[in-house]
Amino acid sequence: MKFLLIGHFCFDVFHLADGSEQERPGGIYHAAAMLSTLAARNDVMLPVCGLAKEDFTRVSSLFGALPGVSPDALFKIDAPTNRVHLFPGRDGAVCSSDIAPPIPFERLRRHLGSDAILVNMESGFDIVLETLDQIRMGARDDGTPIHFDYHNLTLGVNERHERYRRPLEAWRRWSFMIDTVQLNEEEIRGLDAVPGGEEQTIGHLLTLGVKGVLLTRGSRGVTAFCDEHKHVIRTDIPAAPLAQATGTTGAGDMFGAAFLCQYRKTRNIAVAAGEAAAAVAVRLGQQ
Repeated sequence: MKFLLIGHFCFDVFHLADGSEQERPGGIYHAAAMLSTLAARNDVMLPVCGLAKEDFTRVSSLFGALPGVSPDALFKIDAPTNRVHLFPGRDGAVCSSDIAPPIPFERLRRHLGSDAILVNMESGFDIVLETLDQIRMGARDDGTPIHFDYHNLTLGVNERHERYRRPLEAWRRWSFMIDTVQLNEEEIRGLDAVPGGEEQTIGHLLTLGVKGVLLTRGSRGVTAFCDEHKHVIRTDIPAAPLAQATGTTGAGDMFGAAFLCQYRKTRNIAVAAGEAAAAVAVRLGQQ
């Protein structure tokens, strides 16, 4: 099988209490690394993202070092590579100093024959809505499952490069005819939804052709929702215990990739979500 991974690569820059900084690969890299551990021997993972010319060789090598991951769809851009600055001592403050241009559809067109597609809005500006429409149209005839992670789509950027939550008026168009959708509790509140809370919003998502909604809840696990004969079925999945985890950065990216891998095999939303949660716990315990 071939998995197509769409989303911005970024460097996560951790600003530590002693004034030092640590830079690590982030963004779609977390998803590729997770799939690399779960996929079958002959599976191929193909991340598509743009990289600054000065970073291209280094990042290509990072992806290429992951078993089964091909760097062939990476491309150079005349802009800086994304950098996400994290300040653990400032209530989780996040800044984005550089955000790459959206990935053009022409970089994706020839890869739409993949067996499964992950669209992860790592920066929130990874693709434009028209590109998602083209992806849906290109994958529709083959029945290719698309998993869409809202991630930072509900965040804006102010003049100080700080990320802030904003209503997303076009959320229905972003969700239309996507197989499975992933959000966390803050992200779902960022939708410009009708009154009634998360259950009401999820009900609306499921009327748009979405087969399943995954609501991640951090240390409280994940809730899977699906529609069966016009009834919303809810499955609460507790978080698997972590062993010696040093942090949870990238956990949502890992979960989305693991879920898509398992869903492609089982076509069962609740089962795939449970297996994905367990896989994330194992991966975090290895870091």
